[in-house]
Amino acid sequence: MKFRRLIQANLFRRKARLFLTLGSFTVALFLFAFLAVVREAFTRGTDVASASRLVTINRVSIIQPLPLSYRDKIAVLQGVQAVTHNNWFGGVYQDPKNFFPQFVIDPENQRKVIPELVVPDSQWDTFLKDRQGAIVGARTAERFGWKVGDRIAIRAPAYLGGQAWQFNIDGIYHGLQQTDDESQFWFQWEYFEQNVPPTFKDMVGWYEVKLDSPDAALRVGKAIDAEFANSPYETKTETESQFAASWVNQMGNIKFLILSIGSVVFFTLLLVTGNTMAISVRERTGELAILKAIGFKNGTVLILVLAEAMAIAFVGAVLGLGLATLAVPALAIALNGLLPNLVLSKSMIAGGIGFALATGALSGLLPGIGAMRLQVANALRRI
Repeated sequence: MKFRRLIQANLFRRKARLFLTLGSFTVALFLFAFLAVVREAFTRGTDVASASRLVTINRVSIIQPLPLSYRDKIAVLQGVQAVTHNNWFGGVYQDPKNFFPQFVIDPENQRKVIPELVVPDSQWDTFLKDRQGAIVGARTAERFGWKVGDRIAIRAPAYLGGQAWQFNIDGIYHGLQQTDDESQFWFQWEYFEQNVPPTFKDMVGWYEVKLDSPDAALRVGKAIDAEFANSPYETKTETESQFAASWVNQMGNIKFLILSIGSVVFFTLLLVTGNTMAISVRERTGELAILKAIGFKNGTVLILVLAEAMAIAFVGAVLGLGLATLAVPALAIALNGLLPNLVLSKSMIAGGIGFALATGALSGLLPGIGAMRLQVANALRRI
């Protein structure tokens, strides 16, 4: 860079001011990364939901069950490729703080409907033969130090008796993508049926339906709901993305909240940095006049001021995002599985750096224009 030494000298003219401004950018970009990661975790279900899957729940609420007999009726509808069912378990492993999602699954159809969560065939075969078998996500297995062959106990919720249920870890699944949920715990429908009170037998939580084509989603969804209309257990069927979006919306407008906080951070940072650059330019009025007197053009002076502001922004962004890269895994552990896997992606890092550079450029623009328009004769009189 042609004027690197000049820019560097100007930046370090007031070291305390430089480090305080860098600190502002570092904190702001750390917060930016945190908000981006949390927002992505809340909305990931919508983003990664399959366009060729439907979710069928009880029309009253997802906590109300549906009869097991609905499975065969859904399976024969035109456009349906496969159907599986799930129940929420909600047991406790050692301590209530050790939360992770636990599902009772239909082993016969689980992998047909959700192929992106991959279990090795040998482990799956073992699971099918073991009524007390369980498949656990790689993230949860790592969290508790579980491995294939371990035997664990999970205490059932009070409505199911509160007794300890024994499980054998027969397999560990991995997602095909980094954003896939690897925190789940699956176990056999037959084991569930064997241990639950009579009122819960032959009742499932919800159905997941794999379609022949995404184009059939609307038609098949209407057909499922029409099939069970006016029955004691009416249904509500949505695409997987619609279901995920409605689930997120129950927690409030997370997107608006995060955008509001982000906007406040942006304008605060813009004011702080803009004020810093304005003071810096004002202190160097005489020097800038001398530069123009010896031949520096107006555009060059503007570029020098902008370069200073963007250099501070870039270094602060790197520091803030670097700290976030270290802190996000620790945050995920502290949340104990309450959110899906927190991922600080390359696109978020690139967006953070772009945000910082844009803020730096805007904060340096007005002081730079002022320096560019500086009249040499008027400025030299102040020396």
